[in-house]
Amino acid sequence: MLLIQNGNVYDPASGTEGKRDILTANGKIVLIRPGISREDILRFVSEPENDVNGAQVRTIDASGLAVMPGFIDTHSHFRDPGFTEKEDINTGAAAAARGGYTTVIMMGNTKPPIDCPEILCDVLARGAKTPIHVLSCANVTKGMRGEELTDFDVLRKNGAVCFTDDGKPVMNKELLRHALLWASKLDTPVSLHEEDPAYVTNPGVNAGGKAAKALGLIGADRRAEYSLVARDTSMAAELNAPLCIQHISAAESVGIVRKAREINPKIHAEATPQHFSLTEEAVLRKGTLAKCNPPLRLESDRMAIIHGLMDGTIDIIATDHAPHTQAEKSGEFIKAPSGMIGLETAFSLGLKYLVEPGYLSLMKYIACLTANPADFYHLNAGRIAVGAPADLTIADLSASWVVHLPFASRAQNSPFLGETLPGTIRCTIVNGKIVSSDGWASK
Repeated sequence: MLLIQNGNVYDPASGTEGKRDILTANGKIVLIRPGISREDILRFVSEPENDVNGAQVRTIDASGLAVMPGFIDTHSHFRDPGFTEKEDINTGAAAAARGGYTTVIMMGNTKPPIDCPEILCDVLARGAKTPIHVLSCANVTKGMRGEELTDFDVLRKNGAVCFTDDGKPVMNKELLRHALLWASKLDTPVSLHEEDPAYVTNPGVNAGGKAAKALGLIGADRRAEYSLVARDTSMAAELNAPLCIQHISAAESVGIVRKAREINPKIHAEATPQHFSLTEEAVLRKGTLAKCNPPLRLESDRMAIIHGLMDGTIDIIATDHAPHTQAEKSGEFIKAPSGMIGLETAFSLGLKYLVEPGYLSLMKYIACLTANPADFYHLNAGRIAVGAPADLTIADLSASWVVHLPFASRAQNSPFLGETLPGTIRCTIVNGKIVSSDGWASK
């Protein structure tokens, strides 16, 4: 049993904000109230139906700290199987725990891809052995080739929480229509990477911008994204299908999603910390560390994403955690892979670029990391309530830290290395057990 005392609880799902104590037992939250007393605990323990088997109570004092639902990342690459020199399920889970994430959905652009129940069951079984909740998508198409749908029924039955070919768009419109219809019958989201290759000459850098010109590259045109966003949100609106637009980067895309959601509120969009924190100028400063798909764009695009978060057009913040080796990122820009790690810096970036400037309240920001993704992906997570899983993140919002090596991730490809960020994750709790701590919980 774990008793968290004197914390400032923020639970967007219930609207709870204020000082509370939280008692956990058998992996669940069992009491929430100001000032849980010894008598309260004895009364709970004495009730036979609670079955705590004489468990000892560990108490931690969270005075002055924020106690939040454990964060949920709906878009992470753990590179396992096939690319474990970059990351594997264990190191990815460690990075998640250090960043305050208690639940992660892995993407399926692995080798082999997650397009059959055998691969899906393997990664889920290995994920179950980590300290956090590791979930997985399944691919929309076999081999991510965009030619034939996977068996959604079988994959959903075996634990897939969404369907995506992330890393590649689904270019065949009729195939995607069938995918949306099938997923809709299962009430399971389809999550789409929207970049039409016809408009991408050099991935990872904004076409026509300062960085592309400095590098002598054409880049990736913004039409690559918003043309597919328009096509696919229109289709999802017509079919009333659950759809997520991944890592939105262009102002036009935000506007298209805004209008589509008026027709079908099952349409959602992700914002990544890099896209609401950085612009293409980061490529000039950080080189390949700031190369990502879709690329970082203009300040006007960054602000459009922030305004989308403000008005609820975008209500999920996902990291797109994308580990690569130092050797890969040390090469020539045009040859280096796109992507950056993000699980360990995401929370602080949101504080710095969304909460501190006053764009989002702390509660609305936390909702984008917890209750909102939990609701859309039908997860038993993302809330602080009696009977809910005891998945909690405790942070010191008044503290700051310098992004430094080593990361818990196997990779180190972050453009934020050396930067001072607000908010430190003090403790991550999964099923009532401390799975990551900076030492505070043992003091």
